[in-house]
Amino acid sequence: MTSPGPRRGSAWTRWWRAERGSAATELTLLAPVLVMVLVLVAVVAHRVVDARLRLDSAAHQAARAASIERSAADAERAADELAATVLGSAGPSCADLAVATDTSGFRAGGTVTVTVSCSVDLTGGLLLGVPGRTEVTATATEPLDTFRSTVVVP
Repeated sequence: MTSPGPRRGSAWTRWWRAERGSAATELTLLAPVLVMVLVLVAVVAHRVVDARLRLDSAAHQAARAASIERSAADAERAADELAATVLGSAGPSCADLAVATDTSGFRAGGTVTVTVSCSVDLTGGLLLGVPGRTEVTATATEPLDTFRSTVVVP
Protein backbone atom coordinates (compact mmCIF):
# COMPACT_ATOMS: atom_id res chain seq x y z
CA MET A 1 0.00 0.00 0.00
CA THR A 2 1.27 3.43 -0.83
CA SER A 3 1.03 6.49 1.39
CA PRO A 4 -1.74 8.89 0.59
CA GLY A 5 0.71 11.84 0.47
CA PRO A 6 0.56 15.07 2.36
CA ARG A 7 -2.85 16.08 3.49
CA ARG A 8 -4.06 19.31 2.15
CA GLY A 9 -6.63 21.23 4.10
CA SER A 10 -9.00 23.74 2.81
CA ALA A 11 -7.84 27.27 2.06
CA TRP A 12 -9.83 28.52 5.05
CA THR A 13 -7.98 26.20 7.44
CA ARG A 14 -4.60 27.26 6.10
CA TRP A 15 -5.53 30.94 6.41
CA TRP A 16 -6.83 30.50 9.95
CA ARG A 17 -3.68 28.76 11.21
CA ALA A 18 -1.21 31.01 9.43
CA GLU A 19 1.00 33.17 11.65
CA ARG A 20 1.79 35.74 9.02
CA GLY A 21 1.46 39.25 10.48
CA SER A 22 1.17 38.10 14.10
CA ALA A 23 4.28 40.01 15.22
CA ALA A 24 2.87 43.27 13.89
CA THR A 25 -0.43 42.62 15.62
CA GLU A 26 1.27 41.85 18.94
CA LEU A 27 3.35 45.01 18.69
CA THR A 28 0.27 47.08 17.87
CA LEU A 29 -1.53 45.74 20.92
CA LEU A 30 1.39 45.96 23.36
CA ALA A 31 2.89 49.32 22.35
CA PRO A 32 0.23 51.47 24.12
CA VAL A 33 0.63 49.43 27.31
CA LEU A 34 4.41 49.85 27.27
CA VAL A 35 4.09 53.59 26.61
CA MET A 36 1.66 53.92 29.52
CA VAL A 37 4.08 52.14 31.88
CA LEU A 38 6.92 54.42 30.77
CA VAL A 39 4.76 57.51 31.34
CA LEU A 40 3.85 56.32 34.85
CA VAL A 41 7.53 55.73 35.66
CA ALA A 42 8.34 59.23 34.40
CA VAL A 43 5.56 60.78 36.52
CA VAL A 44 6.74 59.03 39.69
CA ALA A 45 10.37 59.97 39.05
CA HIS A 46 9.40 63.58 38.34
CA ARG A 47 7.47 63.91 41.58
CA VAL A 48 10.36 62.62 43.68
CA VAL A 49 13.01 64.68 41.87
CA ASP A 50 10.87 67.84 41.97
CA ALA A 51 10.25 67.45 45.70
CA ARG A 52 13.96 66.79 46.31
CA LEU A 53 14.99 69.95 44.41
CA ARG A 54 12.42 72.07 46.26
CA LEU A 55 13.56 70.65 49.61
CA ASP A 56 17.22 71.34 48.82
CA SER A 57 16.38 74.92 47.94
CA ALA A 58 14.22 75.38 51.05
CA ALA A 59 16.89 73.89 53.33
CA HIS A 60 19.61 76.16 51.93
CA GLN A 61 17.43 79.26 52.14
CA ALA A 62 16.31 78.40 55.68
CA ALA A 63 19.89 77.75 56.83
CA ARG A 64 21.01 81.06 55.33
CA ALA A 65 18.15 82.91 57.05
CA ALA A 66 19.00 81.22 60.35
CA SER A 67 22.68 82.13 60.05
CA ILE A 68 21.84 85.82 59.75
CA GLU A 69 19.83 85.95 62.99
CA ARG A 70 21.42 87.09 66.25
CA SER A 71 20.08 84.45 68.65
CA ALA A 72 19.44 80.72 68.48
CA ALA A 73 15.71 81.13 69.15
CA ASP A 74 15.37 83.71 66.37
CA ALA A 75 17.36 81.44 64.06
CA GLU A 76 15.00 78.51 64.64
CA ARG A 77 11.95 80.71 64.11
CA ALA A 78 13.37 82.21 60.91
CA ALA A 79 14.27 78.79 59.51
CA ASP A 80 10.80 77.39 60.23
CA GLU A 81 9.02 80.39 58.70
CA LEU A 82 11.16 80.53 55.58
CA ALA A 83 10.97 76.79 54.88
CA ALA A 84 7.18 76.89 55.23
CA THR A 85 7.00 79.92 52.92
CA VAL A 86 9.25 78.40 50.26
CA LEU A 87 7.48 75.04 50.29
CA GLY A 88 4.01 76.58 50.57
CA SER A 89 4.01 77.06 46.82
CA ALA A 90 5.13 73.45 46.21
CA GLY A 91 1.54 72.37 45.77
CA PRO A 92 0.31 68.91 46.66
CA SER A 93 3.66 67.26 45.96
CA CYS A 94 4.98 67.95 49.47
CA ALA A 95 2.89 67.21 52.57
CA ASP A 96 3.65 66.82 56.28
CA LEU A 97 6.47 69.36 56.32
CA ALA A 98 8.97 69.03 59.18
CA VAL A 99 11.82 71.47 59.83
CA ALA A 100 14.58 70.70 62.34
CA THR A 101 17.15 73.39 63.13
CA ASP A 102 20.38 72.49 64.93
CA THR A 103 21.68 75.60 66.68
CA SER A 104 24.09 73.81 69.03
CA GLY A 105 27.02 75.53 67.28
CA PHE A 106 25.35 78.96 67.22
CA ARG A 107 28.29 81.20 68.09
CA ALA A 108 30.77 83.27 66.13
CA GLY A 109 32.57 80.91 63.74
CA GLY A 110 30.07 78.11 64.34
CA THR A 111 27.45 76.62 62.08
CA VAL A 112 23.71 76.24 61.90
CA THR A 113 22.17 73.16 60.25
CA VAL A 114 18.62 72.92 58.93
CA THR A 115 16.98 69.62 57.97
CA VAL A 116 13.75 69.78 55.99
CA SER A 117 11.64 66.70 55.28
CA CYS A 118 8.26 66.05 53.76
CA SER A 119 6.11 63.25 52.45
CA VAL A 120 5.74 63.03 48.65
CA ASP A 121 2.48 61.73 47.19
CA LEU A 122 3.07 58.93 44.65
CA THR A 123 -0.49 57.70 44.17
CA GLY A 124 -0.09 57.94 40.39
CA GLY A 125 2.41 55.10 40.54
CA LEU A 126 0.34 52.58 42.50
CA LEU A 127 -0.08 50.53 39.32
CA LEU A 128 3.69 50.08 39.24
CA GLY A 129 3.84 48.74 42.78
CA VAL A 130 5.45 51.82 44.35
CA PRO A 131 4.24 52.95 47.77
CA GLY A 132 1.60 55.68 48.00
CA ARG A 133 3.98 58.05 49.79
CA THR A 134 7.71 58.37 50.29
CA GLU A 135 9.73 60.51 52.69
CA VAL A 136 12.21 62.97 51.17
CA THR A 137 14.80 64.82 53.29
CA ALA A 138 17.32 67.58 52.61
CA THR A 139 19.94 69.09 54.92
CA ALA A 140 21.94 72.30 54.62
CA THR A 141 24.62 73.81 56.84
CA GLU A 142 25.64 77.46 56.85
CA PRO A 143 28.60 78.99 58.70
CA LEU A 144 28.14 81.91 61.05
CA ASP A 145 30.28 84.97 60.54
CA THR A 146 33.48 84.70 62.59
CA PHE A 147 33.72 88.40 63.36
CA ARG A 148 30.10 89.22 64.08
CA SER A 149 28.73 90.23 67.41
CA THR A 150 25.86 88.34 68.99
CA VAL A 151 24.92 91.29 71.16
CA VAL A 152 21.40 92.50 70.43
CA VAL A 153 21.22 96.28 70.38
CA PRO A 154 17.75 97.64 71.19
